[in-house]
Amino acid sequence: MALRWGATLVLAAMLLVYCGASPTDILYRMREEQPPNTLIGSLASDEGLPDSGHLYKLEVGSPYLRVDGKTGDIYTTDSPIDRETLRDCRNLFEGDKCFLEFEVSITDLMQGQGPRLIEGLIEVQDVNDNTPQFASPILTLSIPENTHIGAVFFIPMASDKDSGHNGVAEYSLSAGPNADQLFSLQVAEDTDEKLPQLIVMGNLDREQKDSYDLNIRVVDGGTPPRASSALLRVTVTDQNDNAPKFERSHYEVELAENSPMGHSVLQVKASDADMGTNREIDYSLHQASDAIQRLLHIDISTGIIYVKGLVDREEENFLKLFVIAKDRGPNSKSSKVLVTINIKDQNDNAPSIEIRGIGLVNHQDGVANISEDMPIGTPVALVQVSDRDEGENAMVTCVVAGEVPFRLRPASESANDRKRKYFLQTTTLLDYERTKDYRIEIVAVDSGNPALSSTNSLKVQVTDMNDNAPVFSPTLFEVDFAEENKPGDKVLDVLATDADSAANAKLTYSIIMDSATKGLFEIDPKTGEVRVRNTLDREHREHYEFHVAAADMGTPRLRGTATVVVKVLDRNDNDPKFMLSGYSFSVLENMLPLSPVGMVTVIDADKGENARVQLSVEPDNGQFFIQNGTGTILSSISFDREKKSTYTFRLKAIDAGDPPRSSYVSVTINVLDENDNAPYVTKPSNSSYKFLPPLTNPDTSVEVVEAEDIDTGPNAELVFSITGGNPYGLFHISPNNGEITLAQEFTRKHNGLHRLVVKVSDKGKHPCHTTTLVHIFINDTMGNITLIESLVGHSLYTPLDRDIAGDPNYALAQRSNILCGSLAGIAGVILVIVVVVVIRHRLQKDTKSGYQAGKKESKDLYTPKAGPMNGKGKKSKKGKAHKPAKSVEEDKEASLQKGLKFNLINDNVNDSPRIHLPLNYPPGSPDLGRHYRSNSPLPSIQLQPQSPSASMKHQAVQDLPATNTFVGTGDNNSTGSDQYSDYSYKANPPKYSSKQRVIYPPYKEPSNYTGGNELDQHTLPHRRVTFSTANQAQDLQDPSQHSYYDSGLEESETPSSKSSMGPRIGPLALPKDHYERTTPDGSIGEMEHPESGAVSGAVQEMGARQKRLP
Repeated sequence: MALRWGATLVLAAMLLVYCGASPTDILYRMREEQPPNTLIGSLASDEGLPDSGHLYKLEVGSPYLRVDGKTGDIYTTDSPIDRETLRDCRNLFEGDKCFLEFEVSITDLMQGQGPRLIEGLIEVQDVNDNTPQFASPILTLSIPENTHIGAVFFIPMASDKDSGHNGVAEYSLSAGPNADQLFSLQVAEDTDEKLPQLIVMGNLDREQKDSYDLNIRVVDGGTPPRASSALLRVTVTDQNDNAPKFERSHYEVELAENSPMGHSVLQVKASDADMGTNREIDYSLHQASDAIQRLLHIDISTGIIYVKGLVDREEENFLKLFVIAKDRGPNSKSSKVLVTINIKDQNDNAPSIEIRGIGLVNHQDGVANISEDMPIGTPVALVQVSDRDEGENAMVTCVVAGEVPFRLRPASESANDRKRKYFLQTTTLLDYERTKDYRIEIVAVDSGNPALSSTNSLKVQVTDMNDNAPVFSPTLFEVDFAEENKPGDKVLDVLATDADSAANAKLTYSIIMDSATKGLFEIDPKTGEVRVRNTLDREHREHYEFHVAAADMGTPRLRGTATVVVKVLDRNDNDPKFMLSGYSFSVLENMLPLSPVGMVTVIDADKGENARVQLSVEPDNGQFFIQNGTGTILSSISFDREKKSTYTFRLKAIDAGDPPRSSYVSVTINVLDENDNAPYVTKPSNSSYKFLPPLTNPDTSVEVVEAEDIDTGPNAELVFSITGGNPYGLFHISPNNGEITLAQEFTRKHNGLHRLVVKVSDKGKHPCHTTTLVHIFINDTMGNITLIESLVGHSLYTPLDRDIAGDPNYALAQRSNILCGSLAGIAGVILVIVVVVVIRHRLQKDTKSGYQAGKKESKDLYTPKAGPMNGKGKKSKKGKAHKPAKSVEEDKEASLQKGLKFNLINDNVNDSPRIHLPLNYPPGSPDLGRHYRSNSPLPSIQLQPQSPSASMKHQAVQDLPATNTFVGTGDNNSTGSDQYSDYSYKANPPKYSSKQRVIYPPYKEPSNYTGGNELDQHTLPHRRVTFSTANQAQDLQDPSQHSYYDSGLEESETPSSKSSMGPRIGPLALPKDHYERTTPDGSIGEMEHPESGAVSGAVQEMGARQKRLP
């Protein structure tokens, strides 16, 4: 009792009446989460009204409040008042108050006066019922190494649903012995928020330690305080000097509601003083609420915030969010900024008209009943007009339309433009005999531009006195009703009439309950429609009898009754029923076909044919079938769990009724695993190797053997072991994860290749295993990769029982093989050089005295000769005479061409034919200077073209510089030069069809040559070859000093085609296709059509110069 009086005094002290408001406006204060039936305030005592003779009724405030009808005391209910969940209190700013509205009507029962309305507010005060929480139990923070002491980094804030002093009050940080001297915590305040910040107090070295785990704790200011903590993981990263910085510290903008999707709200901009990717910034929303994520979207690159959803000011009148700017550096930094968006109202809501009962007048289905003897001014309804807009858009004018005996009167003197309440009351006496009902239209118009309006209506029925009881006709209803019905099926309609009118004639139907029906039937209270609530079963009962009643709405209420008899007809109404709702069986894999896998049981409550059940498998894919007599499920397949571990199908049971009924049950066959698969290694491959320097520390991870097993359970659990190749015990492998680590330090005798034989076994009952090789090369450097690869390759063919790490002759044997191979290669090169020297000597002998500069040529050695090819004669073109036979002099010229060794070589399918030229050019060699142009200032020999077969436009004097660059299209194995010249051979696009070919005498096509398609269809890379002399002054005097080299690849060539031994000395590869050549006057020469019987001008000119060279 003392406790209740104390609570009453506390609540009474919380009462506050607004000084500047109407006397009917009442304000109470209470704490949230009060228990049910807690007294909030007493309207009778507060308003000075007597506690008897008045009726108090709560109009607004449920389900949180209830009012005592006699005293006007307001109490809490079973629905707790939670400040954080009230709709009007969800988006409050810091310091805003939370109010719960209520309305109570007071009717004077003694004097018969109409009700009056009292409005009030309850300030819901916050209690500390929520614990502050971090967004995640583990918070991560990245700090660059070498960060200067005193640097500050923001820690993600904690949030608390409570407000004021019950919100977040303080943060604390606890660190381990390794971090307490490196970090400290400070709390800054910004816009009424406490921002935890981490201060760097010492030097951070990522190589020494790359992460620290701290504990951060948050406490609110409630009594008793609530607290929570999170793990703050600080990661030390590489240097990233600057964090992005926003142009403003706070962005605020207005957004019109109903803005279209994609509308740009504003753009936040941040800059970063770093360079490269460290200054590229991504924008994102930070800890956005559901409303923010639903309405807004930010462009990650530009920082423009767009409208994403429908913006409705009436739902969200402002939006508060944080934007994060984060750079793209390897150790990114970020900063955030507050953005406030105020939603600007648009007149998009028409006024809302709510009509409800007031006092003793109740409304039902939009109809208010009032007796004709009620006095003038009797309130019929309470009309509340509101507009969800604000300002001018929310100012509403409300009137009653039409000529009706009703008007609106303000129900409250409080000035609230957004929500106004009116009494709808009578203006004259009502006469039932003149007018039985009225349709009242209420119109509300707001002050927006353009103005919006809405209407609502109420039907008022005038009632008379009740003096007639309802009557059924007939008084006995009999009906046949089939079983197997659905709940809610209609059985019949009963109808009663009442001679009265209005409410006295409005009937309500009901069933008089007895033990016979047991609630099986129900009746619509308005229509008299009788429905069955459950499914009837003729096998259980076939006859039902009950009574129905009809009562009017008069006072006192009058009632009539009738009898209903229902006969139940029989049907096949029972489905076959499986004993279980689902079956699951387990079988071993590799089980033989036609083996039983399970058994099911099915029953049918019907009799005769309706109880005869047939079973089948669905879908019938031939994998399973069932025996109808026993219900045994058999398999027609053998199971392999690795291919399929679960089979699911349905069994269908169908009876022989008319119509038949069926039921289904699901069956699952689980295939149990057997250890029938060996593990397989996925990493490393047998041919790979790992390099380790001799100074590698013990316990260093060397390699991880990764393997898989497609079995499951223990059959897939793997064990790793080293079974060979570890004679010194240098390496250890983890049996669980396959990690190979160094067990002891290396010595010089350990240098070389080690081959570990690793065995991977599973843990099955009958274990399976596999073996793999792990190669480890121990040396100071990896200078000779070819040697290492040859050692590894030889290891693959070495028996596994031989420890190559313990064999001192193993590496020596490999080095000997490599040395022998190198010597053989050198001998081959020397042999090639000797052959080239012999060829050059023959050229000098065949050309005799050679050519002299300025001497007129008499023959062109490279003019093609008509004759058979590949042993077959070639027909001449129509209308042209045959070429004459070769003369003796032409045969001599052909012998000179043999000295030049023009050969076509196909290294592979994609190779182009090559023209092999001698390394040194003797005095009798052709003049290649005709095909090159040079700007070299060195003196050159002026050669006059004398070849009669060459085109006049190509007969220009060209300089032969000391160093020439030959550019052509070679095969994939040819090499190039780094030196360029303005005079070059250039491959033209094909001018002739693929059937046209250029034949260089004296070359003869091989017997298997099929045409020029192979050569014409491949685009060949350009090669650059440099010709040079050891002494430029003796360039043309000493042919022995002439040399050329191939200095590398073009960009289009692959590295595989380039020799690893440096520039390749050898014949130049020239394509079979025709060429362009550049002359000093800028013109371009072309090769003549090969089918015309002539060869290219370039080759002809080469032959002419061969005769003129001294």
